[in-house]
Amino acid sequence: MTATIEPEVGKARKRKEDARLITGRTRWTDNLTLPGLVHMAILRSPFAHARITNVDVSAAKDMPGVLAVVTGADLADEQGSLPCAWPITADMKSPSAPSIAVDKVNFAGEAVAIVVARSAYEAADALESIDIDYAELPVVLDMAAAVEDGADLVHEDLGTNSSATWIFDSGEAGSGGDVEQAIAGAEVLIERTFRQQRLIPAFMEPRSVVVDPTGEQFTMWSSTQVPHILRVMLAMTLSVPEHKVRVIAPDVGGGFGGKLQVTPEEILTFLVARRIGKPVKYTESRSESLLSAHHGRDQIQKLTLSARRDGTVTGLKVELLADMGAYLRLVTPGVPILGAFMFNAIYKFPAYRFVCTNVFTNKVPTDAYRGAGRPEATFAIERLMDELAAEIGVDPMEIRERNWIKHEEFPFTTVAGLTYDSGNYEAATDKAKELFGYDALRAEQAERRERGDKVQLGLGISTFTEMCGLAPSRVLGSLSYAAGGWEHAAIRMLPTGKVEVVTGSSPHGQGHETAWSQIVADQLGVPFEDVEVLHGDTQSSHKGMDTYGSRSLTVGAMAVVQAADKVKAKAVKIAAHMLEANEADVEFAAGSFRVKGAGTEASGAKSVSIQDIALAVFAAHDLPDGVEPNLDSEATFDPENFSFPHGTHLCATEVDTETGRVTIRSYVCVDDIGRVVNPLIVEGQVHGGLAQGIAQALFEEAVHDESGTLTTGTLADYLVPSAADLPKFVTDRTETPATSNVLGVKGVGEAGTIASTPAVVNAVVDAVRHLGVSDIQMPCTPMRVWQAIRTGRTDAGGLGSEAGGGLGSIDTSGGAQ
Repeated sequence: MTATIEPEVGKARKRKEDARLITGRTRWTDNLTLPGLVHMAILRSPFAHARITNVDVSAAKDMPGVLAVVTGADLADEQGSLPCAWPITADMKSPSAPSIAVDKVNFAGEAVAIVVARSAYEAADALESIDIDYAELPVVLDMAAAVEDGADLVHEDLGTNSSATWIFDSGEAGSGGDVEQAIAGAEVLIERTFRQQRLIPAFMEPRSVVVDPTGEQFTMWSSTQVPHILRVMLAMTLSVPEHKVRVIAPDVGGGFGGKLQVTPEEILTFLVARRIGKPVKYTESRSESLLSAHHGRDQIQKLTLSARRDGTVTGLKVELLADMGAYLRLVTPGVPILGAFMFNAIYKFPAYRFVCTNVFTNKVPTDAYRGAGRPEATFAIERLMDELAAEIGVDPMEIRERNWIKHEEFPFTTVAGLTYDSGNYEAATDKAKELFGYDALRAEQAERRERGDKVQLGLGISTFTEMCGLAPSRVLGSLSYAAGGWEHAAIRMLPTGKVEVVTGSSPHGQGHETAWSQIVADQLGVPFEDVEVLHGDTQSSHKGMDTYGSRSLTVGAMAVVQAADKVKAKAVKIAAHMLEANEADVEFAAGSFRVKGAGTEASGAKSVSIQDIALAVFAAHDLPDGVEPNLDSEATFDPENFSFPHGTHLCATEVDTETGRVTIRSYVCVDDIGRVVNPLIVEGQVHGGLAQGIAQALFEEAVHDESGTLTTGTLADYLVPSAADLPKFVTDRTETPATSNVLGVKGVGEAGTIASTPAVVNAVVDAVRHLGVSDIQMPCTPMRVWQAIRTGRTDAGGLGSEAGGGLGSIDTSGGAQ
C-alpha cells in the first residue's frame, strides 16, 4: 500500500537557514578573506552643501600601511553616474550622481576621498591626515521652502529644487469621478496635513563589499538585496562587459529596502580594486551606515476627504511633497508613486486625485524602506478615517465598515485603477475584535474618561490592504520603470534523486531555502530534506530580478512551481515508456507515476518514482526515441496582476496625561495573506514588521540640525526599539486565496510595517482626543504627546503647536523638536 505523504505546504517547519546563522557558521561579506586582501576607508564631507576648493592627500600617502589615496578628481572620468531606474515623468530632472564628489558636496556624509591600506585600522587612521578645504553654500533642508520662488538651490544647473510632479486623476483616467466636484458638494470636509518623518533602515549588518579583480572576471561579494540588478548596473555604469562581472550576495544581515540599491561604496570598491589590481574590502561603521546609507519615508501629506453626513466617503485628494534628498538613487522617484495606488485603501471612493512633487534637499538620498510608499499611504488614509469618525460622532470601526469593499463585491476595481482579486475584510475584522476584546476596552475607556484618570486608554484601528508582488512587467512599463518584474527559477534533478532549486529571488532573512523546499517537496513528491535551494550568485543563478516589494513568494515561487511542472512533463514521457503505457494514461501523485485505474501497489500495480526516473535519465540506457536524457527545467514567471493581502490591526495604548508617556497595552492583528506556506516564517515576518511600524510611530526619526548635519548618527540617538520596548503580539489569520497564482499566496513581508504605524498613532490620539488633541506628529515621544495635551487643553481644536494638522504646526525640515 502506498504511504500517504503529508503535504509540506502549510507545515510549521523550522528554517533550514537558522542552523548556520545561530551557530555562527555562516559567512557575512565582512568575514571574507582573500589572498592579498587590502582594506578601504572613505572620508566623508562634514558639510551638507559646499564647494571643494582644495584637497591635500600628501600626508596620508606617507602613513603606515597605506597603499593608495584616491580622490574624486582621480576617478572623475571613470566613475560614471549612479543609476536611477525610474524616470517617473518625461521631464523629470535628474542630476549627475557621482559615487565620490569631485568639486562639490550636496549632503553631509558624501564621499570625498578614499584610503587603501593593508588593514582597516591603518586605512581609518590615514583618513585623519587628509586635508580638504570647503567653501560652504546655503543649505536646503525644508521641502516646503525648497519649492518656493527664489529658494536656494541644491543643484544650480537644474534651476529648481523640483525633480518631477506626477499626477493621477480618476476623472481623467476613467476610473472614477471628478474630485473637485466631490469636494465642492461635500456635506463633511476633512482637511489634514500629516508628516512622514525621515527614517533610517538600520539593518543589523552594515553594508559591506569585497571586490576581487584577479582572474578572468571581476567578482564582487556584497551585502545586497539585488545581486542580479547590481551586476547589470555595474556593467552599464562602468562600461564593463556584463559577462566579466560576477556578483555574490552571501548571507545578508537584514535589508528592509536599505540594500535595494547600487551604492556609491560598491562602485568605489570596484574602481579601486581595478585601479590597484588587488582584492579590496570596504565595510562601513554603524555611524557611517546611519549617515550615508539611503533613508526612507520623508513626506509632507496634504489631504482632503469629502463625505456625506452619514459618513459615506465621496472623494479624496492627496497632495504630497516627497524629499528625494540630494540625488536620485535606484528607485527614489518612484517610491512615493507606489503609494498613489494605495491611498484609497479598502474604501469605495468614487473620486480620487493624487499629486506628488519630488523635491531635492541637501540630505542623504531617500529610497525604498520596508513597504516603499504603501506605509505612507496607509498611514494617511487610516488617520483620515479616524478624523472622519470623530467629525460625525461615530465609532472609528463603524466608519470603516460603512465604506469598505464587501466580501461579495470581489473582484473589485478601485478608483485608482487596480483590481483587487479577493478579500474578506469583515472576517478579519470580526476575528481581530474578538481577540482584542474591542467592546470591553471601549467600555473601560469610557469609564476612565468619566473618572478623569491621569492615564487614559486609547484604541487604534488599521484596516488595510497593500499591493504585493511588485512585478507585472507591463504595469511597470506603463509607469516608466526601466526593468521588468518577472522572476526566474530552475530545477535540477540529480541522479541520486535529490533536487537542486535555483532561484533568482535573493533572500536576506525571508526563509526562501525552507519555503522553496516545502513547495518543491509537494510539487515533485520528494522529501523536504532532499531539496537544496541555491541563490544569490549571478554565476549559479544566472537570471533574476531579486527581492523587494513582497514579491518573492508571489512571483519567485511561482517560477519554481512552473519549473517543477516542466520537470514532471519531461518525466511523464519516460515514465510511460518504463510502465509500457500510453503517456495519456499515466498519472502523477505523491512522487510516483502509475497507470490510471491500475490500482495501488498493494494490488500489484506498477509505479515508478521520480527518483527512479532521475537515475534512468542519468544512465540513458533505455529512453524513448527522441527524448533527451535531461529532466532539468527552467521557468520565468511574469504575473498579470499584483496580489492584495489585507488585515485588521488593533492597538490599545495607555497614555500618561501628566508625562506624555505612551505604553502599548495590547496589540492584535489578523492578517489575510492567502494560503500560508510556513506559519513559523509568517509569524517571524509579521513580528518583525510590527516592530518596525511601531518604531516609526513611537521611536525613530532621522533629525538634522540647521546646517544639515545628522544629529541622530548613532544608535544612542536614533532610537531603534528593543524587545523590551515592545508588547507581546497576538497574531492570527483568515484566508481568502489569491486568484492570481496557483498557490493562492499573497505575500507577508511588509504587512506588519504597513499596518501597525497608523494603528498605534490612532490609539495615541484616541486616548487624548477628548482633551482637544486631533494629531500628534510622529514619533509620538513623551514630549510631543505632553505638548499636544497641553495645547489641546487651551485650544479646543487641538490644532496648535505639534498637535496640529497644518504645515504651520510641524517642522518640515526634520529638525530637532
